[in-house]
Amino acid sequence: MSAFLRLPEVPLTRRDWMRHSAGAAAGGVLALSPAATLLAATDPSFAQGHYASVLTENTHMKLQVRGSIPSSLKGRHLRNGHNPKAGASPKFWFAGSGMVHGLRLADGRAEWYRNRWVDTPALHGAPLFRADHSVDLRASAAGTNVVTHAGRILALQEVNLPFELTPDLATVGAHDFGGRLKTNMTAHPKIDPVNGEMVFISASPMEPCLTYHVADRKGALVHSEVVNGAGPSVMHDFALTQKHAVFFDTSVVFAPKSGLPFPYAWDERYPAKIGVLPRDRRQGGVKWIAVDPYYAFHFSNAWDTQDGRIIVEGTWWPEQAWNHTARWVNGATTDEPAVRHCRLARWEIDPAAGTARMRLLDDLSFDFPAIDSSRATRAQRCTYGVAFPDGALKTAALVKFDTGSGQRQVHSFAPGLLPSEPSFAAVGGTRAEDEGWILSFVSNLRTGHGELHILDATDLRKPAQAVVEIPSWVPAGVHGSWISDDELRQPA
Repeated sequence: MSAFLRLPEVPLTRRDWMRHSAGAAAGGVLALSPAATLLAATDPSFAQGHYASVLTENTHMKLQVRGSIPSSLKGRHLRNGHNPKAGASPKFWFAGSGMVHGLRLADGRAEWYRNRWVDTPALHGAPLFRADHSVDLRASAAGTNVVTHAGRILALQEVNLPFELTPDLATVGAHDFGGRLKTNMTAHPKIDPVNGEMVFISASPMEPCLTYHVADRKGALVHSEVVNGAGPSVMHDFALTQKHAVFFDTSVVFAPKSGLPFPYAWDERYPAKIGVLPRDRRQGGVKWIAVDPYYAFHFSNAWDTQDGRIIVEGTWWPEQAWNHTARWVNGATTDEPAVRHCRLARWEIDPAAGTARMRLLDDLSFDFPAIDSSRATRAQRCTYGVAFPDGALKTAALVKFDTGSGQRQVHSFAPGLLPSEPSFAAVGGTRAEDEGWILSFVSNLRTGHGELHILDATDLRKPAQAVVEIPSWVPAGVHGSWISDDELRQPA
């Protein structure tokens, strides 16, 4: 049983939620318990080592390269992360200001590297909650992810509106879909490669706890709907198939009296469940399926089977994994890595029978899964991601899992080097599923600089095809994307 405090037995009102979470959401200080005060007395873990902030915006042209950059790569590798300005003291990692790092590749050259803060009101001190207790959805850290849809580049943080960026990483401003989006937006939208839709959710610890949205291929918000039955859990990500949206209502729940700066804690008494919603909204509402206590942070892909089942792949977190990372996020430990004990897993969901079974696919500590995005919402074999030192691995690695062959490929890094979430860049044309390149920013404590590593996705065990040297520090971060030049064209 977790030692964290439980949720209150009575439902939270909007005022309760704002009173308990305003300080944390804005990067302020909640009233810490004596234990939490003691733990937070040292410098926070998220301001040290691989996660130390870069304090200037830099531009470097015509970068040096070890090896050769594939000529087929024409676009930008972008990655977001939480990077407080000099003098800022966020009380938990997610409150740090968003900074996007980008590297432009074309014609076998590394043309430029840029890092830019996302210029939001929160960057200049604006709080999430106004004086009248209303939420300012524009006061965003915008530091969790960066994606593209309908020709727009969007920096995301799940408690706010997205922020649009130019291809050179200048901030355009908050994007509310022409005034139609009235809620916050997840940092993990799903883009259907078949019809071009962007499907996303809004999750909240107060009612309505879950809202489902659909933007069409041209970027217009065409559907928004409250999904009944969800609770105040951390719903950071969700899954999408051709026929269904799948929601994971987990055992990590809002705990405003816990004394934690990021006020969420494991609660095995919470009725954990998985929700299945037909994308064809004429086919009925959500169906919730009860499951054992669990947490699921990120999903690589999901698809429908011919016999009506749903397969979801992603990372499964037991209580031990959540508590380790929560201590790190809250600045209560300097114990790296920030991620441990989570595993790649597969959920098999049968909506008709009302069952959901999970099995582990591997024993490495693994997260930040990525696939070839053209395979999203349909069956695929290959998943890439970051494996963290834990047990069998002594240093961080990029890993490829092939569920078709059962093969696991590990590309290990030397001590002092930490890769970020990988992106898959296809070579184009008719090809095998893994025919392409894996790109990852790497934080190098040995040199105090950053690097971009480009690996052959068909065999991650081989040495890097190219390493682009960045003459300034690139801290470890969160999520990002490979954005080809073609994706920045407005759809017809």
